[in-house]
Amino acid sequence: MAILKIARMGHPVLRHRAEEVADPTVPTVRRLVADMGETLADAGGVGLAAPQVHAPLRLVIFSVPPARAGSPEADAEDGPVPATVLINPMIEAIDEARETDWESCLSLPGLSGAVPRYRRIRYAGLDLSGAAIERIAAGFHARVVQHEVDHLDGVLFPMRMTDLSLLMFTEEMRHGRPEMPPRPA
Repeated sequence: MAILKIARMGHPVLRHRAEEVADPTVPTVRRLVADMGETLADAGGVGLAAPQVHAPLRLVIFSVPPARAGSPEADAEDGPVPATVLINPMIEAIDEARETDWESCLSLPGLSGAVPRYRRIRYAGLDLSGAAIERIAAGFHARVVQHEVDHLDGVLFPMRMTDLSLLMFTEEMRHGRPEMPPRPA
C-alpha cells in the first residue's frame, strides 16, 4: 500500500466528471482502494474520492466515527458508519430539508466553509465485490456522502456555499465560528 498525493483545488482532475468503474472487482481497483484508505488514515479525514488522489473514477471511501455521529436520539441513519467503499454512487434527496454546517476538505487544506446540504438522502452504488449497496443517511452521514460524491462531478464545497463570507481559514476559527445565517421558516 502507499500514501497517495492529494490533488488540491485548481488541479484539472478535480474539475471534471469522473468515469464509471467498469469492474469493481479488478485488482487495480482493490489496490486503489487500499491506497486511498491508507492516504485517508494518514490525512486524518473521514472521506476521500478517487479524483482527489488523481484517479478520475467514480469511487469514494468514507466513514462516520462515533464522535461525529448523531446523538442517541438522532435518526438511526446518522449513527456511526464503518469504513465504506462506494463505487459508481447515486444520490437522491429524500425530501427538500437542508442543513447548513461547517465542512473542510483534504483538497482545500486549511479552509472551512458553511455548506447547505440535504438532511436526508438515499444513496446506492456497488462495493468492491460488485454487490449492490443501498442506504438511507441523515445528518453527518448524509453530509459526508454528498461531499465525497460531489468530487466525482467536479464540485468542491465552496461551489455549494450560499454565503462566501463563511469561507475561512480553519486556523481563524479558534477565534470562534461565525453564526450561521438564520434558517428559512
